[in-house]
Amino acid sequence: MATVTLTRAAAIQSRISKRLQILTILVAFTPAVFAADKPAQNDARRSATAETTGTAILWRQPTDIASRDLFNGPGGQAHAPKSTIFTFVKEDLDGTATKFVVRDDEGVKWKVKLGAEAKPETAASRIVWAAGYSANEDYFLPNLHIKELPSHLHRGQNQIGPGGSVQNARLKREPDDEKKEGVWRWKHDPFVGTREYNGLRVLMALINNWDLKDVNNAVYKNRGDKEQVYAVSDVGATFGTTGVVLNLKNARGNLKAYEHSRFITKTTPKKVNFATPGRPTFWMAFNPPRYFMRLSLRSIGHNVPREDAKWMGDLLGGLSAHQIRDAFRAAGYSPEEVEGFARTVEGRISALRAL
Repeated sequence: MATVTLTRAAAIQSRISKRLQILTILVAFTPAVFAADKPAQNDARRSATAETTGTAILWRQPTDIASRDLFNGPGGQAHAPKSTIFTFVKEDLDGTATKFVVRDDEGVKWKVKLGAEAKPETAASRIVWAAGYSANEDYFLPNLHIKELPSHLHRGQNQIGPGGSVQNARLKREPDDEKKEGVWRWKHDPFVGTREYNGLRVLMALINNWDLKDVNNAVYKNRGDKEQVYAVSDVGATFGTTGVVLNLKNARGNLKAYEHSRFITKTTPKKVNFATPGRPTFWMAFNPPRYFMRLSLRSIGHNVPREDAKWMGDLLGGLSAHQIRDAFRAAGYSPEEVEGFARTVEGRISALRAL
């Protein structure tokens, strides 16, 4: 018995020792991470940050929410791709996903995204737009062909089939009259503290958007327009886990992970905490800058005014069961997946309305 006790004590001591060693490493790196004026891998360079020179718009009242077409999304059927054949223009090496710009026969440019984010991003764009926030005109095509592809791509060569065939692609329409002015920061924008800003935080938690880096936000301006539209421009890391995990297959568009993830973690008479963005996993501690950046994102889902969270739930409560399912049908999910994702979304809306 004594031997067993000593063995367990030694094992516990070993685990404590290893964790103390890692903690020591993290503490050593902390000054370097926070000494700089801008957090690494999160805030954009100051020179690339949008300045408010016109009317800043974050949200518009969706007066037609009960009749919005969530199958075709913000672009509607009129802006949907008319063909499955496109011509290659150039690669887009921003981010980590395989992306390239193509042109259709009418001269319209589209940004193609392949991989795990194609489906969830298509569905998420519709939910975000339905709630009154700006979203990209995204469409999902299960099959398309791209002409004039180069013999070698810098990224995603193994995702291109014979004759330029491509499967499971998200296409984002690129309007000629729209210009990206820069990015906006979650902690430094004109809307901090407003109901609409807090509603967006709730919405990101509802769809499990854990990748809320500032560089995934954008400010758009149409040619000749004084309005500056603030948007979360990358919503691909959604409908999976609450945070980045070692196996990224579970982190985006994974029904099982989404169904079993937590939503509301704490409520008080005045505040609500959400699980998304989640705490970074322990293995990420070996990359201290990335670990602390991810850790800082958690504040976006914490201390949301309870009345603002309920407001978002009541707003989304205007969507019908058919509309919610259309968002996932449009993203190419199977009937079983459509039903599973929709039920989870509906459950979360009910939880918000009950606050």
